[in-house]
Amino acid sequence: MGKVWFIGAGPGAPDLITVRGARLLGEAGAILYTGSLVAETVLQSASSECEIADSKSMDLEQVTAWLLDRAQRHDTVVRLQTGDPTLYGVLAELARPLDAAGVPVGIVPGVSSAMASAAAAGECLTLPEITQTVIFTRLSERTQMPERESLVSLAAHGCTLCIFLSIERIENVVANLVEAGWASTAPVVVVHKATWPDEELVLRGTLEDIAARCREARVDRQALILVSPALGARAQRDTKPSKLYDAAFPRRFRPARETPDSGG
Repeated sequence: MGKVWFIGAGPGAPDLITVRGARLLGEAGAILYTGSLVAETVLQSASSECEIADSKSMDLEQVTAWLLDRAQRHDTVVRLQTGDPTLYGVLAELARPLDAAGVPVGIVPGVSSAMASAAAAGECLTLPEITQTVIFTRLSERTQMPERESLVSLAAHGCTLCIFLSIERIENVVANLVEAGWASTAPVVVVHKATWPDEELVLRGTLEDIAARCREARVDRQALILVSPALGARAQRDTKPSKLYDAAFPRRFRPARETPDSGG
């Protein structure tokens, strides 16, 4: 019986899969990838003898059956998923039948589109004394959100929000944020296909105009919505600096020293 690896392909660029993930792709006898979301260029590490299949037309039972069958034929089988396999996937549902059949399962993390989007836009998700909390969430749709996790209630915290799987209802996202108390002038960044070669698109706007900008650019899928009081921090000069490199702040390997601002 072979081992099935759930591997995060990362956000899209083939060189953003982890070294471990790329190595396992090269060792795999069979790979099942999410063709509707994973860029085919990520498969370049696979060997020429590897059996590669696209799961975009499969249902859950068919995916599970494919993995179980290939695990009986190959030492290494890969389920290649977009981003990170533990986030907004069906890892638990796919792993249960494998566990029941005694098939060993491994998980390799991947770069989330949240981090890739922030990097593509040149933004920070946290900022000293402004926001130190990041919430990954989505609008309720076919997958219902718990009532306690409505976007309005989460947005009321005023921290960084990385909103997945909701771009097709950007107007609803805006309405929820405004209801939660965000100003219509609050900045918003939408990143379509972060890191995908020749396909990445970064849109900037405010809650007032971001929906129109998305419609104009025909961005209605595979995009992350980033809302945060930290947006635009690189252009701000009045934010408080982090204590990480403050000369007056003692660290394990760096003693504090007196500065004019420290009263010394």
